[in-house]
Amino acid sequence: MDTFSLFLKIILGILFCFAGIMHIIKPKNFKNFIPDFLPKLTINYLFGVIEFLLGIGLFLSNYTKHAAVGIFILMIIFLPIHIWDATKIRPAIGSKKIAYIRIPLQFLLMYWAYYIYLNA
Repeated sequence: MDTFSLFLKIILGILFCFAGIMHIIKPKNFKNFIPDFLPKLTINYLFGVIEFLLGIGLFLSNYTKHAAVGIFILMIIFLPIHIWDATKIRPAIGSKKIAYIRIPLQFLLMYWAYYIYLNA
């Protein structure tokens, strides 16, 4: 694995582990991202655990490719949620500007996961 891939793997691993932990210890921060027709707390904890495990998976060489694919798929799942959030009068993420910045960020994270997958 080249140096840049290793750097991305470490950054993405830390980011996803941190996000997963935040889902567990601060579930109220994520409740407005989850549509009302879904069980908010259950979905929040489920995705928190998934994010944490995918982050850990990036640090385990036997699971790096699987974790990268999982992150790519997760970002695809989250993309409509972030688009929906950007269309709300008061986005869950904060300001409209941040909500709109988050959308291309999803594509960047997808690219990072893909790059890690190719170079693992």
